[in-house]
Amino acid sequence: MFSALFSFLGGSVFRMLWGEISSLMSKRQDHAHEIERLRLQSELDDKAHLRTQDNLRLQHQLGVEQIEVMRESASSAAADEAFGNAMKEAFKPTGYTLVDVWNGVIRPQFAQIALCLWFAKVVGQGFTMDDYDKELVAAILGFFVADRTLLKRGK
Repeated sequence: MFSALFSFLGGSVFRMLWGEISSLMSKRQDHAHEIERLRLQSELDDKAHLRTQDNLRLQHQLGVEQIEVMRESASSAAADEAFGNAMKEAFKPTGYTLVDVWNGVIRPQFAQIALCLWFAKVVGQGFTMDDYDKELVAAILGFFVADRTLLKRGK
């Protein structure tokens, strides 16, 4: 009888103990797995947050640069318009014949005098041009050739 009771209790108790122990081990493993998953998710969220911050910082920087470019463009356009208006005003007749003739003659005369002085300098150097002379010729050619060509095309 005792052997039957021990067999019954041993089997039942053993199963109960084994069930509780395996359930406890499964819960412990599930808990460790859940903590590891949360840790990995936190790392992924941190990296995603850093990428988002970098993207926002880059967008902000590009926005600031775009505003600076627009400001520079507007400033350049305003300077171009002011120069154009000044040139129109400079060539507008005053109504006084003597003043208008003087204004029409003085600029070409100053250009001719400057050209003669430069030519005398080059002759004095034995027709050899230094760097300044080369830059001056390039600027003059750029003004008379390129500037007038662009002006004809309306640019």
